[in-house]
Amino acid sequence: MTPPATNGAAGPADAAATPAAGTPAADGVAGSPVADGVAGSPAVDGPAEAASSGSRAALADIEEAMKDVVDPELGINVVDLGLVYGVHVDDQNVATLDMTLTSAACPLTDVIEDQARQALTTGPGGGLVDDIRINWVWLPPWGPDKITDEGRDQLRSLGFNV
Repeated sequence: MTPPATNGAAGPADAAATPAAGTPAADGVAGSPVADGVAGSPAVDGPAEAASSGSRAALADIEEAMKDVVDPELGINVVDLGLVYGVHVDDQNVATLDMTLTSAACPLTDVIEDQARQALTTGPGGGLVDDIRINWVWLPPWGPDKITDEGRDQLRSLGFNV
């Protein structure tokens, strides 16, 4: 993965397009880096219950748990980096995450997938969801504009100029 430019100049990965209407990134909730589900899918409301109860996990709980998934190269969580474009939980309590990476050539997808599975499927009561699937997407391309304010603060504390 390529870290953001430290001299303030935009690099090739920084030339991200604005998300097009109808894409998971464009359909997100104001103030939330994670969309309310894949475009056209029903939102999940209410508190998460144990996976064995047959209920679906709440998207806010999934978003919070995904903050435990840290980009192995930058050391910042994937939510605040803006790498999670959308979340959908089906009737079988399986979460499908639309995610991207800072670079399509990143060799660490397995590490991120393992961390996401650990964060969402383990813990008290068996975890938030029964299983996960990650849909790696490349459009819209990731850029520094996708980083949350909290993520920017974390990157600045590490010496990045964002």
